[in-house]
Amino acid sequence: MIDSEVFKKIARKFGTPVYVYEEEKIRSQLYSLRLSITHKPIKIFYAMKANSNPYILDIFKKEKIGIDAVSPGEIALALKIGFLSKDILFTGNNITDDEADFAVEKGILVNIDSIPRLEKFGKKYPNSNISVRINPNIGAGHHDHCITGGPKSKFGIWYSEAEKAKRIAQNYKLKIIGIHQHIGSQILEVNKFLAAMEVLSKVAPDFSNLQFVDFGGGLGVPYGPEEKELMIEELGHRMSDYFGSFCKKYGKALKLVIEPGRYLIAEAGFLLTRVNTVKKNPDGRVFVGVDSGFNHLIRPAMYGSFHPITNISNLNGEEEKVDVVGNLCESGDKFAEGRNIRQARDGDLIVIGVAGAYGYSMSSNYNLRPKPPEVLFKPGGILQLIRERETI
Repeated sequence: MIDSEVFKKIARKFGTPVYVYEEEKIRSQLYSLRLSITHKPIKIFYAMKANSNPYILDIFKKEKIGIDAVSPGEIALALKIGFLSKDILFTGNNITDDEADFAVEKGILVNIDSIPRLEKFGKKYPNSNISVRINPNIGAGHHDHCITGGPKSKFGIWYSEAEKAKRIAQNYKLKIIGIHQHIGSQILEVNKFLAAMEVLSKVAPDFSNLQFVDFGGGLGVPYGPEEKELMIEELGHRMSDYFGSFCKKYGKALKLVIEPGRYLIAEAGFLLTRVNTVKKNPDGRVFVGVDSGFNHLIRPAMYGSFHPITNISNLNGEEEKVDVVGNLCESGDKFAEGRNIRQARDGDLIVIGVAGAYGYSMSSNYNLRPKPPEVLFKPGGILQLIRERETI
């Protein structure tokens, strides 16, 4: 665990704001997931859009898991880190011909998510192996913007069009070796996964050459105090039992594939900031201004997401209801509104937790502000700078 003294040391050494990641937490999340799923064979692909820092990717490479890539840039980085082509799955959305060409040239299996793209791919690359993404008419997630299945989702071939996809594949001698789904993000209910598995399993028998079934990611972690932890052991065992039964009916031991991102990295990451302004309005509202903003962590502004916030410089102080706000010229630049935290003073260090996923990877230079550095807290208390601070 990273304690307050370590955070203070990081602030002295690297300045603020700064992203901090705990390597042991990343590995422990991966181990928990691996232990929970008993079905064999299994393949875990890390959804690198959650956090694509090369040093973090290297941790996963050494752990021998694959990469779920959603763009040519992610493919290129994964290959540069040393992932093999066979360990990368490209699941693009509304991709261009050039992007499909790039993946094929690199020897990456393409996971196709629309009938038009399947037709185009077949014409240009007949006799290829492919995977297809199915929309199982089930969506779930913490926000509408994160639901990737169901009738309002732009993702996937509608489950009732599976036969049409099969006919197109046959026309071009495409071999569908995998089917895929991803119903949403930040899911904490075991039954949501199982319901989607059931729909996909009904579609799967339509495809006779399958080597794997990919149930996507979306495994959530608790952000707020009212959220319960995903019962990962229950999920893993029930997934394994269900899929084992399916494989018996299918007549072949298929590979179970899962694509976690947030689950592996979110709780391992923190955004460390410093208070530079404490402003009290006549009506009593208190604004605690810090040296970061939604250009570094956009989730609260974009999704209304809750992130735990701790004043590590005043752990025993009295609580005060405040708005924790950033330094951008935007009214929506808030990390929290009406939150009780220990009384903040100018210069105090504020830690924003559960920030390892979709933090730096969604950051920007809005207002032309530089991005922060990233630091890895390694076993033995070693601090490693894994991305330098940007400068003007």
